[in-house]
Amino acid sequence: AYVDRKEAAGALALVARQGKIAYLQTWGDRDREAGKPMTEDTIFRIYSMSKPITSVAVMMLYEEGHFFLDDPVAKFLPELATMQVQIETRDPATGAVTIENRSAAKPITIRDLLRHTAGLSYGIFGNTQVDQQYRSAGILAEDKTIAETVEKLGGIPLRFEPGTRWHYSVSVDVAGRLVEVISGQSFDEFLNKRIFAPLGMADTGFIVPAEKLDRFSVLYTPKGTQVDREAFLRGSPETKEIEPLESNDLSDFSEGSTYFSGGGGLVSTAHDYLRFCQMLLNGGELDGVRILSRKTVELMTSDHLDGIRGFSRGGSTFCLGFAVTTDLGQSGSLGSVGSFAWGGAAGTRFWIDPQEELIGIFMVQILPHRTRMGDEFHLLTYQAIDD
Repeated sequence: AYVDRKEAAGALALVARQGKIAYLQTWGDRDREAGKPMTEDTIFRIYSMSKPITSVAVMMLYEEGHFFLDDPVAKFLPELATMQVQIETRDPATGAVTIENRSAAKPITIRDLLRHTAGLSYGIFGNTQVDQQYRSAGILAEDKTIAETVEKLGGIPLRFEPGTRWHYSVSVDVAGRLVEVISGQSFDEFLNKRIFAPLGMADTGFIVPAEKLDRFSVLYTPKGTQVDREAFLRGSPETKEIEPLESNDLSDFSEGSTYFSGGGGLVSTAHDYLRFCQMLLNGGELDGVRILSRKTVELMTSDHLDGIRGFSRGGSTFCLGFAVTTDLGQSGSLGSVGSFAWGGAAGTRFWIDPQEELIGIFMVQILPHRTRMGDEFHLLTYQAIDD
């Protein structure tokens, strides 16, 4: 229906249960204007579905004994050793805003990076003085390497005291830089050698080789919407019909690119991401290849907020790289307690349900994404379960 109404060019949905694909369907086109159909091997920008992969990379180094989760990240990234916190106070009578910077009471820890409690921001989901500084500094938008990002962040105040509030941010990009410093490898090299190659994820990475560009989906946007940092602040577009994003950001994924965003820079296919998810569902192992210990996966999918405010999804909390369902009634959604999940800015999403031995993956490419397709697919999957 979304394709028929021209609200989506195409989409792909996959369900796996008990280690086997139970449902796999494609609709529409990966390139509507060129008449190229959506196929099972289409390559998608997965944006924030990169974050769980980065979190796994960090936890591999944790298993090797390089750090404890509550170690200060400045132990490895000294640029973040002397962070300031910016406090904005608004006078209720006049509306005047007073800005005060003060030294952070606690250091940013490695756990803070993975659970989004570092006090960092994105610069696009608010308009505080800190967010404005992110935009002025070109955080993520202008940086050539993640090392440059971390260096800039060291000079910008935090939104919140570390460890006191959940706030979605560039912290997982910082975690990618942490992997580089500890491993002595570039982040893309680490992921390729330690995760993608062992798991057989041949189409996942920060680069789309020239010979694979034909399988790379076009990125679409709602008509009349300028996709930039301000677009996320303006609310829903007037029209739901979509059109190709003018730039289509192909250069960001071309060979020779050097910005390896652990928070949102990866591309993948549904089949590749299924292998990553199946590894996690299996307790860190797939086809004889062990990426993590079963106990590490248990730690990653446990509640790491313990009452820290800011995460607003009812019936869920945040762990190390994922949201995890804690109360079905509060969630108001079909599923299972213990399911963990995340999604990407262009509408991609996944979830892993250990209780049902089930994995759901939904792929689409619309930015900014405001449809309910992923939620509808989630509901349809669970209502279809018939043991």
